[in-house]
Formats: sequence, structure tokens, C-alpha cells
Amino acid sequence: MLVLFPEIKPFKRHQVRVSDSHELYVDESGNSDGLPVLFVHGGPGGACDASSRRFFDPQKFHIITFDQRGCGRSIPHASLEENTTDHLIADIEVIREYLGVSKWVMFGGSWGSTLSLLYAQNFPSRVSALILRGIFLCRQCDLDWVYKDGTNRVFPDYWEEFVKAVPESERSDLINAYYDRLTGEDELARMAAAKSWSAWEGNCSKLRPSAEALAKFTKPHFALALSRIETHYFVNKGFIEENQILKNMSAISDIPGRIVHGRYDILCPLNNANTLHQHWQNSELHIVRDAGHSASEPGTVDALIRATQDIAKELQQAG
Repeated sequence: MLVLFPEIKPFKRHQVRVSDSHELYVDESGNSDGLPVLFVHGGPGGACDASSRRFFDPQKFHIITFDQRGCGRSIPHASLEENTTDHLIADIEVIREYLGVSKWVMFGGSWGSTLSLLYAQNFPSRVSALILRGIFLCRQCDLDWVYKDGTNRVFPDYWEEFVKAVPESERSDLINAYYDRLTGEDELARMAAAKSWSAWEGNCSKLRPSAEALAKFTKPHFALALSRIETHYFVNKGFIEENQILKNMSAISDIPGRIVHGRYDILCPLNNANTLHQHWQNSELHIVRDAGHSASEPGTVDALIRATQDIAKELQQAG
């Protein structure tokens, strides 16, 4: 079974200004003359870290990671101003031009798969391949599954903790209830809501719930950005039309894709990946038999690294 490549440091770090109010953290590592690949993190509201670079052979890939608006080391932290899906798509194109990349591989998981697909549909000539994990299509049914009825049937104990932060009278719409608290003036209520929202996602992210995952998700800096930005996007239905991604798959029909999905992904069920695969003739679906949603589970790591190696070989042969 393949494991993550050894940790490496970036050879360049950038702060890229994309608007009057937003500046994005971007870094480059690996081989500057290698195959460009963009790591697109999840959330919305997550961030990249040292492990984000470790899915790629640093001898073969020019690895680019960045923190989306309001996330990680981008500033201003947890900002919702000028923060929509269209802004994020445009930001990726700004980064591509800033770094002088002609085409790149998109590597995205969860919300990162959503954003990668949307970017590719807008700029298909700039994408050489897509490697996607934990498919999230940002439809109403996908939001309802996590925040109304679906995930709670498998994790009822964590669900009890999640809904406890909201009065019973508001529990029919948890996304809006949390959004109100996360955008309110009460700082203590904001932080409590941020940790509760993030803990729900962290607890459900792996096949075997992990104290390490929970600790990462509930760190104040991470939790505040994740919860505020996720609820901001989700109350606005991802700032996309219902079923927009599947309706526009013809735009990327010629782009090769690898889809990696855990069979026991309870945040983004396997039928998401299967449906995407059915709409995308040039894709391969790899089901990881003993994994949930997280990219860090051993079977998923193995499948993702095999996908990066296969894509690198295919593109080298084609080019």
C-alpha cells in the first residue's frame, strides 16, 4: 500500500492580492519544471497544510497549494465579504496567470472537488486532468443529507451534540440557525457555535472517529473560518444553480478524470461519485472499500497517490 511522500518545504511562498480586500497565501514545492498540479482544499473554509504536498512525487510534479478566501493563511481571516464561488473560480485563474502556468492538474477533495469541477467547466482549456475525492456536488439533497436527515442516522450520538447548541424551535433549519450565531455580535456565542459546527464534521469524517481529526477541526482559528464560510456558502446554496455541475459535464467530457471515494463516506455518500462518473465518460471511479470521507485514511491515500502517478504517466505519454 502506498503512503504519503516525505514532508517537503515550499521553494517559494506568495501572498497574491486578488481584490482590494483579499490576499491569498500560495506556495510552490516539488519540481518547478514538473507537471503543474493545484491542490484545492475542502470546506469551504478549510485550508492547506504540510500534508497537502505529500500526495505527489516531488520529482515529477510542480506542486501548488493555496488557501481560499478567508481560510488558513489568507487574509482577512474568516471574512465573508466578496467571498462567493465565482470569486474563488476567478482567484484560481489569477493564481495560474501569476505563476505562469499554461495548464494544470486539479486535485480536490470534498468542496475541493466541487470547486475543481466548476473551475474546469469554466476554463476547460486550462485543465489537463482532474483527480477528485469525496465528491460533493453541492445540491440541496447533499446539504439536507448532512444537516437534516442522513448522516445523523449513522452518528446519532454526535448529532445530539451538534443540535444541542440550537433551541428546538430552530432545529428545522440548522444551517441558518448556526449562520445567525456565527455572524452575530456575541463573540462567545460565535466561538461556541464554530467549535460545535466543526466538531460535527470532524467526528463524521472518518470510518473510525478520530480524536486527532476532532482536535484539528476544533482548533479556534480553523473552526471559525470553516464554520463561518461553510454556513455562508450553504445558506446561499453554494452560489450555484441546483444541479449545476452535472448539467454542465459536457464542457469537460474530454478531460481525463480519476474519482476516489470511500465506500463508507457518510458526509458525502458514494452515490455522489457514482452519479458524477455516469455523467463523465472520460473518468474512472475507484471505490475505497475501508474508508470514510477523510483524505488521510490509508486506503484513500493509496488510491490518490496511484491516481497521481497514473495521470502523470498518461499525460507524459500524450505530450
